[in-house]
Amino acid sequence: MGTTADRFKVAVEAKELDAVEELFTEDVRLYSPVKFTPFEGRPMVLGLFGVLLRTFEDFRYVGELTGSAQTAAGPDGGSADSTVLIFRATVNGKEIHGIDLLQFDEAGRIKEFTVMVRPQSAVHALGEAVLAGLVEDGLAPQT
Repeated sequence: MGTTADRFKVAVEAKELDAVEELFTEDVRLYSPVKFTPFEGRPMVLGLFGVLLRTFEDFRYVGELTGSAQTAAGPDGGSADSTVLIFRATVNGKEIHGIDLLQFDEAGRIKEFTVMVRPQSAVHALGEAVLAGLVEDGLAPQT
């Protein structure tokens, strides 16, 4: 069946939101490059993933690194087994290079998820597209 990271990659590339859901803890936190505070809890993170899966064009993972990393909870939060997945995609004509940092709980489920992307123009395009999708899905207020 593979690792959680392997199962996550397959589910994301196949745009299978139900398969992604079972890989998250109930209290998963997703740290986005376009929002300072994290998206918290499985329902909100899954809602965001629904938007992302339809926003990214030509999304593909191109590399993977494994190890451990300090959790975002801070120095007292300890470290967790982690995988960095390197990806490429396009959003509204802008090519994106990025990484997904997955941090796992003791059972191997994803408890923290951090997304980093470049270049700045792609961050801006991604932010606009995601906000529009969240508003459309009723997950964010209309601005």
